[in-house]
Amino acid sequence: MFTYIIRRILIAVPLIIGMSLVTFFIINMASGNYFDTMKMDPQVSAATIAKYEALYGLDKPVFMQYLYWLKNLLRFDFGYSFFYNAPVRTIIMRRLFNTFILSLSSLIFSWLIAIPLGIYSAVHYGSLKDRAVSFVSFIGISIPSFFLALLLLNLASLGNFLPLGGMRSANFDSLNFMRKTWDIARHLIIPTVVISVGGIAGLQRITRANLLDVLRQQYITFARAKGLPEGRVVYHHALRNAVNPLVTIFGYNFSGLLSGAALIEIICAWPGLGSVMFTAVRSGDNYLVMGSFLMSSALLLFGNLLADIILAKVDPRIRHA
Repeated sequence: MFTYIIRRILIAVPLIIGMSLVTFFIINMASGNYFDTMKMDPQVSAATIAKYEALYGLDKPVFMQYLYWLKNLLRFDFGYSFFYNAPVRTIIMRRLFNTFILSLSSLIFSWLIAIPLGIYSAVHYGSLKDRAVSFVSFIGISIPSFFLALLLLNLASLGNFLPLGGMRSANFDSLNFMRKTWDIARHLIIPTVVISVGGIAGLQRITRANLLDVLRQQYITFARAKGLPEGRVVYHHALRNAVNPLVTIFGYNFSGLLSGAALIEIICAWPGLGSVMFTAVRSGDNYLVMGSFLMSSALLLFGNLLADIILAKVDPRIRHA
């Protein structure tokens, strides 16, 4: 396993370089950049713009610009954000924790709700309860997340029982630790529910389908014929074999922690990487776009590796040679 992990890490390096190269060229294919906006400002001279372009290598061909960015990346220098007037690493670290809190809360909430619902629906297959859960899951998959976010924000404004946006209240700094925690938790409710609805619906249906397939196997019939309790048959024998596809899905969900909440962050005014990415793309702040992309790519590869490791631990039949 250790050799397998080292090999996967070594393979990840050229993968990230290849993905960053393609992304860098795609970004530069778009017309305009941040300095084009600066050129429209009469207070900024052409000499100043030329100085900044030469300083960051933006006056060179695109491939040379990429090599310049890659050389700085080896020194953990992600570049400079011209829009925010700060290093990209500082901006990402400042917003990364906020996005991680939101995405992790939605991930935990989704799995805690979806897995029991999937098991319950599979055990009661064909009953009215199973049909009711499946119907609600179908609605959850169908409803657009941005529409649900707007709907919940409107209901919160009418009832005035939840914050309408942001991450903290205006008097956050004057609160003690427990009140600060509760204040952030209240701001988390709407975006967490919005992000989780679609995930709960999809994960519930996958859990139900996998468990139904396992419950039809001959060894499950044999276990029931031996007189084992139904709870032991479902949770000890069936669920252990139905969990393998879910582990793979968990790896992909983990890799989407940084990117899955981008739209909801913008709608709910959550100060995370989503709004930063939106601003960076609109303003042509290429280094900030590349820095955010690099974090998402690294998390994608780490999530897949984590899923493979967990899969090998929960299923003794799987071995990574």
